[in-house]
Amino acid sequence: MGEKQLLLGDEAVALGAIHAGLSGVYAYPGTPSTEITEFIQNHPLAVERKIHSNWSSNEKTAMESALGMSYMGKRAMVCMKHVGMNVAADAFVNSAMTGTNGGLIVVVADDPSMHSSQNEQDSRFYGKFAMIPIFEPSSQQEAYRMMADAFDLSERYKVPVLMRMVTRMAHSRAVVKTGTIRDMNPMSYPSNPGDWVLMPAVARKRNVHLITMQQDFLEESEKSMYNKMEDGADTSLGIIACGIVYNYLMEHFKEGCPYPVLKVAQYPLPVKAIRQLAKRCDSLLVLEDGQPVVEEMIRGVLEQGIVVKGRLTGEVPRTGELTPDNIVAALGLKNEEVYPACELVVPRPPALCQGCGHRDMYGALNEVLREYENGRVFSDIGCYTLGFLPPYRAIHSVVDMGASITMAKGAADAGQFPSVAVIGDSTFTHSGMTGLLDAVNEQSNITILISDNLTTGMTGGQDSAGTGRLESICRGIGVKPEHIRVVVPLPKNMEEMKNMIREEINYQGVSVIIPRRECIQTARRHNKK
Repeated sequence: MGEKQLLLGDEAVALGAIHAGLSGVYAYPGTPSTEITEFIQNHPLAVERKIHSNWSSNEKTAMESALGMSYMGKRAMVCMKHVGMNVAADAFVNSAMTGTNGGLIVVVADDPSMHSSQNEQDSRFYGKFAMIPIFEPSSQQEAYRMMADAFDLSERYKVPVLMRMVTRMAHSRAVVKTGTIRDMNPMSYPSNPGDWVLMPAVARKRNVHLITMQQDFLEESEKSMYNKMEDGADTSLGIIACGIVYNYLMEHFKEGCPYPVLKVAQYPLPVKAIRQLAKRCDSLLVLEDGQPVVEEMIRGVLEQGIVVKGRLTGEVPRTGELTPDNIVAALGLKNEEVYPACELVVPRPPALCQGCGHRDMYGALNEVLREYENGRVFSDIGCYTLGFLPPYRAIHSVVDMGASITMAKGAADAGQFPSVAVIGDSTFTHSGMTGLLDAVNEQSNITILISDNLTTGMTGGQDSAGTGRLESICRGIGVKPEHIRVVVPLPKNMEEMKNMIREEINYQGVSVIIPRRECIQTARRHNKK
């Protein structure tokens, strides 16, 4: 016991879960959450214990599978990035209504500044919406330790618990001292099996029960070791520092902050502590990474006239991740950058890899679409999204996972021709199949390119759920077999690809073209092996 390890925040969460008696992790890869599941997949104890760690088709199926494992009394974890929570939301919110049996933790990694995401949404809103406890670690050590406490809290109150991470916490390293390793839970059935059937009569009863537990959750938060008040002599300002931002703040004050500080890492908000801080100080400064969740909430629990500063009032930027420089500026210590960017770091814009099959697919598609007056290409989330950038400039829309097919359908419904969808193999099985069914049911005049690189390439080469089955899936959904066509995207096959695209565009109905060639990165790894 007490071994020290250098871990990413994601790895600290994963190891904490394993040591807390985890029986299964369910996830769809998405930066910055991917490394949690990968760590569990490769950890010797997880392998020895046969902890489930296969990738799910999407975040909703992951959430539902984890809930099923919880039903059987086992400890389960589901991991995703913040936009994945939108996909899992139906099952996530309803899991607060069914409750849990074995402990269930939902780990969501938010991406302030949108390093690899479409938006900056803050998952704490989801936790508040579902009315469940939330943990937000301020360090890798805390992330590790929180896992055991979060599982215990989940089993004590029979509710899921949300663990909110952010990019800098997920992808920075620190030394973590490990603790006790627990056995996995034995299998057991819920003592209240009727509560899991959310018919209206049951759901109404469960809703009342969940609401009555809110005071219990608040009391847990008020006494939590993760929420702590630190004294300071200068009461002209009180600081509320949430999650990782507490670390940013204390970096500037090695001998201790001169202002009183309330560190918040467990929710619901510790209202008594906040009111106590407000009584002592002339004004409050809220420092949080993401949206002004706490800043907005405390205005509803404090007396009128108390000055609250933060993102909403401009002391810290309204957008982007919070940085140590932002905190220095908010405290009026210095105006210039304390941590300027290194001049040796040269910006490197993203681009499709040399030798990538998506390049040849876009090259052929662009040439064919020049033959039409107003072709439109609706793309999706994946490596191939980079087809928007020079030299291809091939796509006109990217919204969310699976939207390419349904947007192409909607455009065709409006009269657009040609209407082309580009989607990857992993994204297709994640959330493109239902859109294809809509298109088949209406025989929409669209052409779909499922660019198949045999992996989930954008997040590092994880297994893709549909590998080897795309043609059969499309046939099963109802695409006519003669309009499901496969080609190897290589320069030598350029004319074949162009002819195929041209023929299917001119077909009045749903057609699917599958350009298939292994991702150049996974191919290199396989060749080395």
